[in-house]
Amino acid sequence: MKNAIITGASGFVGSHIVEACLQNNIKPFAAIRKTSNTKYLQHPDIQILYLNLNHKDELKEQLNQFLHQHGHIDYIIHNAGITKAKKLTDFYEHNYQTTVNLVDAILELNIPIKKFIYISSLAAWGAGNPTTLEPVKNSDTPNPKTIYGRSKLLADEYIQSKNLPWIIFRPTGIYGPRDIDYLEFFKTIQKGIEPYIGFKKQYLTFIYVKDLARLICLALSSNIVQKSYFVSDGNVYTSEEFARITKTILNKKTIPIRIPLILLKIIVFIIELCYKPFGRTPVLNKDKYYILSALNWKCDIEPTLQDFNFIPQYNLTTGVKETIEWYKQHQWLK
Repeated sequence: MKNAIITGASGFVGSHIVEACLQNNIKPFAAIRKTSNTKYLQHPDIQILYLNLNHKDELKEQLNQFLHQHGHIDYIIHNAGITKAKKLTDFYEHNYQTTVNLVDAILELNIPIKKFIYISSLAAWGAGNPTTLEPVKNSDTPNPKTIYGRSKLLADEYIQSKNLPWIIFRPTGIYGPRDIDYLEFFKTIQKGIEPYIGFKKQYLTFIYVKDLARLICLALSSNIVQKSYFVSDGNVYTSEEFARITKTILNKKTIPIRIPLILLKIIVFIIELCYKPFGRTPVLNKDKYYILSALNWKCDIEPTLQDFNFIPQYNLTTGVKETIEWYKQHQWLK
């Protein structure tokens, strides 16, 4: 049985990757911090591995110890990182520098891994052209407009500069059970409010977390290395369609509320000004403004479909239905 180290394994995406490995006869080692919550890592075949990605020397010692215990590392799936930060510099520390530490540790220890998979983000390339509405492609010049996106792009570029059997996946909006980001949108719809930003049509793309995890396992067993891919379910949705699907599943009537972009921009400016003396970054900030206001989140996934024979099993309707059922079952949504 091949083994796989999955970083960020205790979180939303990471825990689903661990489960997909179990389903595909890959032995998962859940790499987490000692302070991480392990409630999604209770299966008896999951082995917990403590790795300190913030300190390369300690990380090398931990990987060395792993090799002494288990003999080899077949795959490393690097999923650890942050999408929110109290300070903007945290993005570079937790998305870029931890990646540098992990890659350098592997190379300096001469670990002959078969595959290094990095979970990046569409944000590393930025949104597509709002006028032509063409999907973002690998051949496009990266144009990240957020600190988060820039930190992911730096990690992408560092990995690509090294002689490793890497594959980089850049998923669009990931949703599913255990996610807390889209949960806020669902809660808003549940309250009868249907929020929109601006007055232009916004085109969105999504990938259900179980489809993403399954794709990663397909990539592990492939012969492909040193290529990068965008990931979505292959469909394009408007923000109105997203709301319609959600309120239909929740069986809710809603009141549409549109916030003009200029008003949102002023609100963001004032909030950031209030947080500045404390050296903190508010949840509603310039990065969030860009994400909410960008019109074109389309991406080209044809190479992903072809190279891995990947067929997404969920569209937004089936994915949101299963997600909401999970939220209700666990009392996250009432």
